[in-house]
Amino acid sequence: MSAATPDSAAAAKRPIDPSHADPSPAAKLQRSSPPDPSPPAAKLQRSSPPDPSPPAEAQGDTTYGGGEVAGVRSGEMAGARNPQAQRYLVAVEYVGTRFSGSQQQLNQRTVVGVLEEAFHKFIGQPVSIFCSSRTDTGVHALSNVCHVDVERISKRKPGEMKNEGDIMVTDVRCVAPDFHARYKALERTYHYRLLSGSEPLSVFEKTSAWHIPEDLNVQAMKANSPMRTLDELSVTEVFPSMFFPSSMERSEMESLDGHLVYSRTSVVESSGKGSDASSTSEQSRFENGEEFGKRLRHRCFVVTARARSFLYHQVRLMVGLLKSVGTGDLTTEDVERILNLKAVTAAPPMAPACGLYLANVKYDLSV
Repeated sequence: MSAATPDSAAAAKRPIDPSHADPSPAAKLQRSSPPDPSPPAAKLQRSSPPDPSPPAEAQGDTTYGGGEVAGVRSGEMAGARNPQAQRYLVAVEYVGTRFSGSQQQLNQRTVVGVLEEAFHKFIGQPVSIFCSSRTDTGVHALSNVCHVDVERISKRKPGEMKNEGDIMVTDVRCVAPDFHARYKALERTYHYRLLSGSEPLSVFEKTSAWHIPEDLNVQAMKANSPMRTLDELSVTEVFPSMFFPSSMERSEMESLDGHLVYSRTSVVESSGKGSDASSTSEQSRFENGEEFGKRLRHRCFVVTARARSFLYHQVRLMVGLLKSVGTGDLTTEDVERILNLKAVTAAPPMAPACGLYLANVKYDLSV
């Protein structure tokens, strides 16, 4: 069994904002926060932010960074609403590599900071952005959702904002003045990409997946899933997306009407079987010099976690556990002991941020 690294142990001791904790039994994984050194007056002020308390069912939240300062700032600013402004729900996607997380931080490039600066330039006045889910440094988002109040003093719409290369607004919708991107979220889905294989990782994949040099036993990973309070925790083998099809593959995937279709289900069965023949053939062509200068493909696995809310670093810790099972470093008994202890420090080192993607935040926008 792998021992926890100092970095993972330090992360486990990091205090968590109680307002973001999942009310489920898994919340016992949290470490108790140290005493607040601030004077009593400051404590009273912080415990009574201007924003009304959210309903009891909205206390959960996904937290992957942001820190205490950012959390206090969100609590204090959420109630400062302009009655003449329209509230918008904004979906954004971003590559997290050059962001120091999603929440605003001093002297750091963050998702919220970039969005607030862009909106300020766009409408000519400062705004406050509130994200549905916090992502840590290096974590990506296929779709993170936030809300913003905008007083219409421009002829352009928020959806006409240009992207900055590693972040882009993908959807905009008007919502009610009391709609909150964080508290109204019904469900959040995360994906984590793992690439398995002895070949060095491509430079295009180094910041978008976790490279595992060993072979992964996906059946053992599925059998030892640490899912306890989540709605879904699955492991699926998928066809690697960072590639361009060969002439043979293009011929196999071409339909009668000339359009390319993808139907090679035998290669990407979730059981992990079916890809051995393809890998053997590719290895043979590589050794014979037919594919000189080309890389062998890695096997690509996606861990999907779906729930209403998550604890701090929960997905990355679970992926680290699954990886150790897949490589044989942990047995079924080890997994049960770690889960029964309900202690983060007993788990193996958590997965790096580069493979984690916030995939979707679900709302009921009909009300």
